[in-house]
Amino acid sequence: MQTPQVVTIAGSDSGGGAGVQADLKTFQARKVFGMSILVALTAQNTQGVQESLPVPNSFIDAQFTSLAEDFHIQAAKTGMLFDQSHVQTVVNNYKKISIGPLIVDPVMVAKGGHPLLQKEAIQTIKEELLPQAYVITPNLPEAEVLTESKIRNKEEIRKAAATLQKMGAHNVVIKGGHFDSTEASDFVLMQDHSSFQISAPRIQSKNTHGTGDTFSSCITAELAKKRPFKEAVVTAKAFVQGAIEEGITVGSGHGPLNHWAKLSKKVTIKEDD
Repeated sequence: MQTPQVVTIAGSDSGGGAGVQADLKTFQARKVFGMSILVALTAQNTQGVQESLPVPNSFIDAQFTSLAEDFHIQAAKTGMLFDQSHVQTVVNNYKKISIGPLIVDPVMVAKGGHPLLQKEAIQTIKEELLPQAYVITPNLPEAEVLTESKIRNKEEIRKAAATLQKMGAHNVVIKGGHFDSTEASDFVLMQDHSSFQISAPRIQSKNTHGTGDTFSSCITAELAKKRPFKEAVVTAKAFVQGAIEEGITVGSGHGPLNHWAKLSKKVTIKEDD
């Protein structure tokens, strides 16, 4: 029996808090073997992104081919995909190569406000990438962009999740961290159309850089270990919550999570009627 193997298809964060670096740290913490396919490079730190640079599409093809020839990849995730042509390149390769369920984290904007996805790529994500997604994990602003709707309450979250599912994603997790409330609650719509919410106490901290990447990469790791989808999502929530609870201090801006923290025990689940 080989060790579970996963791959992140995303951008590099030179500051180590998000992107491929956060994904690989999460994979290691969750005891799966992590690999990477770099789509873009960034020059960034805890204060923001200073520059970004796409990797040539031909080199993305080469990375996919190289990994497929040697490894048995059981799950994959996407992060920063930069622009329309890079999204299409990733989709084309995913269709050709068997690398397990695809977890799509539709990264659009960095924590400091720097755009990480060009606007013309959004339609390609909706038409080409979403139908390949086993699960998509947008935050509220990303869900609003993808569904072209405002999300101000729980009912609108449910409608947005249903819209994303109709676009092709089998499962949908809309992260509610941008709501102003005492709890950070995420809405989960599963393939069988059942749904639930997972919540944890909101922690006042500026050290939350890379939460979305960490959440989606933890789901990827758990699915590669053949955990049920619901269990994978709850574990990811507990992992991120613990990584914020047991915070570390790095840099002078939006700091990273603590990827060696323990799973939080403060996560609650509420089944929908």
